[in-house]
Order: sequence, then C-alpha cells, then structure tokens
Amino acid sequence: MASILKVENLVHIYGAGTPFERRALDNINIEVKRGEFLGLIGHTGSGKSTLIQHLNGLLKADGGRVLFEGKDIWEDKKELQSIRFKVGLVFQYPEYQLFEETVYKDIAFGPKNMKLSEGEIDERVREAASFAGIEEELLEKSPFELSGGQKRRAAIAGVMAMRPEVLILDEPTAGLDPLGRDEILSRIRDYHKKSGATIILVTHSMEDVAENCNRILVMDESTVYLTGTPEEVFSHAAELRAVGLSVPQITKVFIRLQELGLGVDSSVFTVGQAIEKLKQLKHP
Repeated sequence: MASILKVENLVHIYGAGTPFERRALDNINIEVKRGEFLGLIGHTGSGKSTLIQHLNGLLKADGGRVLFEGKDIWEDKKELQSIRFKVGLVFQYPEYQLFEETVYKDIAFGPKNMKLSEGEIDERVREAASFAGIEEELLEKSPFELSGGQKRRAAIAGVMAMRPEVLILDEPTAGLDPLGRDEILSRIRDYHKKSGATIILVTHSMEDVAENCNRILVMDESTVYLTGTPEEVFSHAAELRAVGLSVPQITKVFIRLQELGLGVDSSVFTVGQAIEKLKQLKHP
C-alpha cells in the first residue's frame, strides 16, 4: 500500500526558551498507509495527542515535516484548510464541541465550510448520520437532548460528513459504558470497510487495538518505541510493561494458562482467537 501520510524527523517543543521547556515530540518518523487501520498507543504524556495534531496542521512543528500524499502540508498555507478536510480529527470527548440548534446543522457544519451545494450537504449529512448510527428522527432535535452515546456519535458524524481520506479518533470510547463503546467501535469498523478511508485510532485500550487495528504504533517519552502488527507488538509484553502499558486481558489469561503447564499458545490477542485456540486444544 502507498503512503498517504508521512512524518519525517518531527520535533515539537512546548515552552521553548522558558524554564518549562519540554520536548513533546523527538525526531518522529512514521508512515501511514492508505486504507490501513492504525492504532496509536502510549501512556499519558507520551506524545500521542501532540503527534496527531500535526497530521492536519493544527500544530506546527519546530523541526521536520508532515507530508500528505507526498507534499509538505505547510508548503502552501492557503492549502491548510483543504488538508483539514482531508485529514479529519475527532478530539477526545467531541460531544462538548456540539453547538448548533439541531443535530442536522451540527453534522452539516463541516460540509458547509467546504462550500458544497445544499444537495451535496444533505447527502453527506444523511450518509454520515447513517454511518454513525444517528436515526433520522434525531436529526431535527437539539444535540443537547441526546444521550451521551448519541452525542458522541453525532460529533463523529460531523467529521465523517467531510468524507476525509484519513479519519483520526482520539480516545473515541472514553467515558462510555461497554455497550456504548462496542457500538462506537462497530460503527468505526463499518465506516472503514465501506469508505476505504484510513483510520488512526488513539486509545489506552489494548483490547480495542487488538480487535480493530492491522498495525500498532507505540509511543514512549516523545518517541516511537515499537511498531508492528498486533501479534508483533503484543509479543513484547515485558517491554510494554516497562513503558506503562500492557497486553490485552485475554493474552494475560493465556500466558497464565501456559505458566500452569496447560500446553496453550500464549500468542492470543482477541476473544475470537482464544475461542479458536481452545477448540484446537479440545479437538487436536
């Protein structure tokens, strides 16, 4: 797969030249492939949120550059707004950014700024609402009448409606109950499958990245610590623990079963994989 985003030698310093100077990104080099589902993990303060805000020009680096489809996004400042339509970012707790009179108007806000026709805006609003699981009858309600999960989905729909080529989600399931979390992730998987967009999922949940992502990038102390498939990354359980992370709960169960001498393979990262391994154990 060709790269859609590339980060070269990226450096970002907060409070440069002051006693509070802190290097939030230190010589970051990554490539994001077109159409992939990338997980971005790391403990609080590792640089995840700072990194994703560079990918559509919300932050400007102190060194290095970000390329979208091979072009430096800061090469022409007039093109930055266009980049932000193509690289959509959903912040953590996005429901706090809902502000319009109706859910419809909130979802339509991005497409309107793209100067699209009313017909095109309407098509995108209804398409995004469907992807996000917002029922037709909710579109004319005030966003403040919605439940917490509905508000979250409406806010995500507002970014989906711009049809970004890259959709970045910063902790999209934070604060939701298990049912709400599963609903959001199911909607994101469906969107990825049907739209072909590149997805970057920022999360603290090892289960979420194991279940959804085909590649994981681990950050620690402002640098890239590990990258690889879920199988490759989660095989480094000790290294992950050393940087304040872990492996999925189901992996811990299988590691313990292996320690107890039950002859199981501990390279299990999802419940689905666990079921298959146990079936093989029962019927070799």
